Amino acid sequence: MDQDVDSFAAQRLVLVTGPSGAGRSTAINVLEDLGFEAIDNLPLSLIPRLLDGPPRHAPLALGLDVRNRDFSAANVIELIDRLTRLPGFAPEVLYLDCVADVLVRRYNETRRRHPLTPDAAPMAGVLAEIDLLAPIRARADVLVDTTDLSPHDLKAELMQWFDVRPDRRLGLSLHSFSYKRGVPRGLDMMFDCRFLANPHWETALRPLDGRDPRVQDHVAGDPRFAEFFQRTRDLVQFLLPAHTDEGKSHLAVGFGCTGGQHRSVTLVEKMAVALADAGWPVSIRHRELERRAAAAPQAATEVTASSAPMVQRQAS
Repeated sequence: MDQDVDSFAAQRLVLVTGPSGAGRSTAINVLEDLGFEAIDNLPLSLIPRLLDGPPRHAPLALGLDVRNRDFSAANVIELIDRLTRLPGFAPEVLYLDCVADVLVRRYNETRRRHPLTPDAAPMAGVLAEIDLLAPIRARADVLVDTTDLSPHDLKAELMQWFDVRPDRRLGLSLHSFSYKRGVPRGLDMMFDCRFLANPHWETALRPLDGRDPRVQDHVAGDPRFAEFFQRTRDLVQFLLPAHTDEGKSHLAVGFGCTGGQHRSVTLVEKMAVALADAGWPVSIRHRELERRAAAAPQAATEVTASSAPMVQRQAS
């Protein structure tokens, strides 16, 4: 892996690992979308051979999996140390973490067997893998806990660390949530909507949510709504270029209300349209609506593509 250091800049190399079910494959796909040359499940013994030869123009992401024959924490640590000593490479370790109970739940949902304990309960394999990976976790340059993250959230998190595209533009995610269930992780700004007129007290509107025009009209009918919306929109639009200049690739803005069903959803829906019309790429997530859909699979079919809790709106 000898390289002519004077002829090129150090090769950016991200080693992606973590317990099975924590999101490594999703992370590899995200990095590939961001311009990385991505290879998953490459045996450790083949990595030196891969890195020999002429430098690559694109950064490189390698997924490391415990299912590989030659995988061990000692071998990965040795590889990290070797790459760190070479001036031609800029290695980083991205570790996708997750609590054991959630990993087991994910295995149960997919009915997969854990690769370390195919004939035992998933928890045994999960705990064994977490223990096996502990030395690598301690060496991680970027550690992302995916316990409470959707694939969309994980993508947004990784974009903050690894978006290397020269033409990138700051992405904006808008989140609705219930204060009773706590504030979502990772918000850069947060606005409280609980002072606005609450459709919950209208019998006809109570079962609906803020994606319904009738609910939106009720919330917008509050005499304070128009000024609140305008001031909030103007503040966000003012800050977006500033955060872009600061080098951020993503900004998360939250709107909270009591139940996360009516007022906060209304604000997110209307704000997404306004900011997309202004030319910003906007994604939205309605946390409590997602929870309800997950808790009631039979009702989830009512959440159609046009009204899904999480959508992407691109500027026209």
